Amino acid sequence: MTYLKRIADSLLSEKLQAFGAVLIVGPKGCGKTTTAKQQAKSVIEFQDEDNRDKYLSVANEFPSKLLIGEKPRLFDEWQDAPKIWGAIRKSIDDEQLVGAYILTGSSSRFVETPHTGTGRISTLKMYPMSLYESGESGGEVSLTQLFEDKSMDFVESKLTIDQLIFAICRGGWPRSVNSQNYNSKLAIAEDLVYQTAYVDISNIDKTKRNPLWSQNILKAYSRNICSLAETKTIFGDVAATTEMTKSTYYSYIEALEKLYIIEDIPAWCPAIRSRTAIRSSKKRNLIDPSIAVAALGLSPEYFNTDFKTLGFLFESLCIRDLKIYSSKMRGEMAHYRDKYGLEADGVLHLQDGRYALLEFKLGAKAIDEGAKHLCKIEKLIGIYNEKEPQCPLRLPDLKIVITATKYGYKRDDGVFVIPIGCLKP
Repeated sequence: MTYLKRIADSLLSEKLQAFGAVLIVGPKGCGKTTTAKQQAKSVIEFQDEDNRDKYLSVANEFPSKLLIGEKPRLFDEWQDAPKIWGAIRKSIDDEQLVGAYILTGSSSRFVETPHTGTGRISTLKMYPMSLYESGESGGEVSLTQLFEDKSMDFVESKLTIDQLIFAICRGGWPRSVNSQNYNSKLAIAEDLVYQTAYVDISNIDKTKRNPLWSQNILKAYSRNICSLAETKTIFGDVAATTEMTKSTYYSYIEALEKLYIIEDIPAWCPAIRSRTAIRSSKKRNLIDPSIAVAALGLSPEYFNTDFKTLGFLFESLCIRDLKIYSSKMRGEMAHYRDKYGLEADGVLHLQDGRYALLEFKLGAKAIDEGAKHLCKIEKLIGIYNEKEPQCPLRLPDLKIVITATKYGYKRDDGVFVIPIGCLKP
């Protein structure tokens, strides 16, 4: 099987140059081990049944012996031998090593370590594949370059709406991207949802949980994806069909977050209006839109008659891709909304202070509305700066409407319209 290059490749390389070891985390099936193997010089796989007993015996008695080998040395499913963590930490301290070890493991198992890896073992978070990594985005527009020169040529996306719908339903799971069969591509996300509800949510912290309740929570979350639904709304949806208490609900949500299934979007809260006007609640989201599709039992054909739901899932896909792209740019994603209804679906912050205001619009008719939202926020910041010259807020460096349409261009009001099928880091 051909390895499709990942944005995490360069991030892993950079971390290996700065730290003694790198721990790769992320949802099950996102490609952590395969990516690690591209840079590892030797590998210990604790799930290798031919050698498992031998490895575990050594790891339990003399874990430092397993560290002998070409570096970087990869330990896959390291949670099976938790003493290896302490051995790696000591090895880095004693030998002042850099780029010596890589650790990967199942997201469905959480292990308490006696020592933190602070300053020695750095964490790298991986996501499912973006459209650029899967080859479905042509990459005609670079976000990095856009921040630099604020200019863009007219571009044309080759990604059709039907292809986009399928990509949303299939997800960015490497096995699904590499599969050649239509139904097999869709089955990966379906199996992930099943395994999460019936196996992983109980394994993560060795707490027995009801799989039907887990499925109900995933369905409720999926129905509210990319919305500001309050906890009481989602809990009420779940409680209507179960006898779940609120404390139990929170324990399920925490487990799903540890599994990297749920990943809400934090709010951006600048003081451009009174603080009581800004909604600081998180936007509900999942790590990949295919999880929502699978949890709700939908198919690509369903969206031929439901573009409203598709719009929320399109936003989730855009956020997934932008999180992946922003990791390359040292950036983070947030959202903005106030009680007056003014919103930016996304705010992409870079570490140097630059940021982009973003709207995600499925169709061409909504582009103008999205652009007006972004321009109004920029105007509000300008008004705020006139009133508060001693502590002004930075104006947005970019205003972007990301769409599922064919053409990309710069509007007269300075807003960039970019098809998701043309974007790259």
